[in-house]
Amino acid sequence: MTAEAPIMGRSYDRPASLDNPRSPRRPRRGGFEMAAWVFMRVSGIALLILVLTHLSIMLMIDDGVHRINFAFVADRWTNPFWQIWDLIMLWLAMLHGGNGLRTVIADYSRKDSTRFWLTTVLVVAMVLIMAIGTYVIFSFDPNIKIS
Repeated sequence: MTAEAPIMGRSYDRPASLDNPRSPRRPRRGGFEMAAWVFMRVSGIALLILVLTHLSIMLMIDDGVHRINFAFVADRWTNPFWQIWDLIMLWLAMLHGGNGLRTVIADYSRKDSTRFWLTTVLVVAMVLIMAIGTYVIFSFDPNIKIS
């Protein structure tokens, strides 16, 4: 009586082939992880450009740090260009960092339930911060009275 190896349901569950050990696996195309990998590279380059430009404008032009106050931010956010600039920077930073942390959670959490809850907390925190940040950028009142 010969015992056969158990057959698993998916192609990635099995070795390349038990019947033909030298036959190559069919490469898997696309998927969420590939899109997340590409997003990390593209968003990293975009963030580098956005943040370095932001820092050079804020710290090096005119009087540098000494000119940054409430009036400067109020004047800056009356222009839709800077609102969109800051919004893109906020969203890309949160999605880029959240995706990186999701990868760390997936790599280091041992139990599926731990992975699920940590990822759920991460997604809720990301959505909450992006929603509050978006609200602040677009509802900022430059005419507020400071007393």
